[in-house]
Amino acid sequence: MTQAKSPFNVVFVLFDNVTQLDFTGPAQFLCRMPGAKVHVAAASLDPVMTDVGFGIMPTVTFEDCPQADLLCLPGGLGVAPALSDDALIAFVRAQASAAQWVTSVCTGAFILGRAGLLQGRRATTHWGYTSLLPMVGALHEDARTVFDGNVVTAGGVTSGIDFALTIIAHLHGEDVARSLQLNFEYDPAPPFAGGTPATSPPHIVQAMQTRFYDDRSAEMETALHATA
Repeated sequence: MTQAKSPFNVVFVLFDNVTQLDFTGPAQFLCRMPGAKVHVAAASLDPVMTDVGFGIMPTVTFEDCPQADLLCLPGGLGVAPALSDDALIAFVRAQASAAQWVTSVCTGAFILGRAGLLQGRRATTHWGYTSLLPMVGALHEDARTVFDGNVVTAGGVTSGIDFALTIIAHLHGEDVARSLQLNFEYDPAPPFAGGTPATSPPHIVQAMQTRFYDDRSAEMETALHATA
């Protein structure tokens, strides 16, 4: 009698003010990966509020979560306060110790870093925060997805979809990844050129830096200093 094959557990770790697309983008693709089972882990089963104002229901608590084969930390406005959440950091560190893949999207990289998982690694994060990666021992690499051993980091928000497809291709081959890309009609054709500092008009980059990322980067830096 053939024994049933164990699922490939994909665990996303949520915290208040998470950016939902950092999570839902890769989750939509990874849940269709052959053998995958997605778990949404949080401190409790209460809804976790996203940074756009609606909640997401966790499926497991930190205590009940199975061992991840792939662990993923999304980012968001809640990362800076999450860095001082000892229970969350301990959960990430424990799960990462036995996971095949340890991954992040956007500023989720700093939670990996806080858990000591980026020391000496090449990594990326959202462009507004890349200068802070050395604070967690990482060397910034300018790419949407960066592999360093079993640690994979993705850039800002939509990069999470690229990361998911890259992982799927690595595990199951390019045809499977391409099939899922077709399934979800992922063929980006944005109405404007841009989306990175290198491809956006300088005045827009400067405006975004001044309006949002100077203050947010300073907040992250303060949180990293406080938890170092």
